Amino acid sequence: MKELLLGYALFSLYSVFFVYVFYLIIMLLSHKRIIRVMKGSQYTWYRELSGSEQVPPVSIMVPSYNEELTIIENVNNLLNLNYPTYEVIVINDGSKDNTLQVLIDEFNLMDKSTYSVGQALEAMPIRGVYHNPRYPKLYVVDKENGGKADALNVGINVSHYPLVATIDADSLLEKDALIRLAAMYMESPEETVAIGGNVRVANGCIIENGIVTEARLPKRLLPLFQNLEYLKTFLAGRIGWSAINGLIIVSGAFGLFRKDYLIKVDGYRDGFPGEDMNIIIKLHKHMIDNDLPYRIAYCPDAVCWTQAPESLRVLKSQRKRWSRGNIKNILKYSSMMFVPKYKAIGMLSMPYTMIFETLGPYLKVTGYFALIVYILQDMANYNIMLYIIGFSMLVEILFSCGALLIEEVAFRRYPKFRDLFKMMFYSVLMTLGYNQLNVYWKILGHIDYIRNDDSWGVMVRTSWRSETTGQ
Repeated sequence: MKELLLGYALFSLYSVFFVYVFYLIIMLLSHKRIIRVMKGSQYTWYRELSGSEQVPPVSIMVPSYNEELTIIENVNNLLNLNYPTYEVIVINDGSKDNTLQVLIDEFNLMDKSTYSVGQALEAMPIRGVYHNPRYPKLYVVDKENGGKADALNVGINVSHYPLVATIDADSLLEKDALIRLAAMYMESPEETVAIGGNVRVANGCIIENGIVTEARLPKRLLPLFQNLEYLKTFLAGRIGWSAINGLIIVSGAFGLFRKDYLIKVDGYRDGFPGEDMNIIIKLHKHMIDNDLPYRIAYCPDAVCWTQAPESLRVLKSQRKRWSRGNIKNILKYSSMMFVPKYKAIGMLSMPYTMIFETLGPYLKVTGYFALIVYILQDMANYNIMLYIIGFSMLVEILFSCGALLIEEVAFRRYPKFRDLFKMMFYSVLMTLGYNQLNVYWKILGHIDYIRNDDSWGVMVRTSWRSETTGQ
């Protein structure tokens, strides 16, 4: 019994160790790639592009459901981007609050019943399209509720331009964010089918007129932990995956896509809470199946600021939904895994996601359980236990510090030394409870998947006006 328990605990440790080693390689690729990004930022021509007619026009789609507290600041932010030609399409997905009415009142919108809408993708019926010539870039579409994926498909149908961008209604773009994505797209327009932007946590920042004027760390514990998670995911992870064309997700909070390829893969799919992962896997599969050269890229200096949940209840709901979407997408396209034809996405990204995101929680939980039984049976080798616990914490801290190093060297959004020290301290603290909660929530998400629960879950918005004081 003693050997069995210890053996399984060590098996779990070595399995997680293998995943950590692979993640370390990805992080090192991120560090190598960021040097090129920094050089490109110094000499890039995106500033000159902001007034150029050569820049491809973009349709920005904003799917919205019960967003009355954030939608006005979001739209005002989008109407003031440094970009030559674009439109903003807000899709009201049958909101039960006053989302539509506050938009109509704020921008004096009028019903354009004669507006012509394409039918490239199937979607729920449109109840009306609203517009005001005083705001020529803005269109508001009111439709029957069908979910975020359906709202995005409607946005594609309504859009006028060959490139479409997606942004969440509780998010704000920096003025040059869209032009930075366009600059990357224009480096290789024939091959680029999607580009993801960098998502940062806005809680605690100074926000004036829909613009983040000063980046500050969140004052509350949960958003601060999430801020560190986002840094690790986007800076230490997605930069590296992008370098090998292995991105498995472009965050729904901010991304740019070629509309023709979105239509070719039949758009966004209903019933997938991880619609942002689903569309990227479909694009990978379509391009490879048709032997088309392509890239799905990531632009770390195109920044989108978003609200992070501030309560355990809302955060739990969000993480369960992410976990449910993750396993649903991985199982749906499991036939791509370990197939050399699918290159980095099939041989690396999807297997890594399956092991780390899907099976990882069970390895950790059963490993912890084996150690607990080991202790209760008075068979504990405390040197081994301390080694296991210390190693796990050390690796998590190492990854967080790697992300902070990229942040400090390349972007310095938090220039104060005390902010860097604070992030390093909380990187250690989050290994004692918060990371374990995330494991638990992932397992709950898997249970929801087995129960066929596709509900969006509870989400609570906070008015951006409350952030102007940095609270």
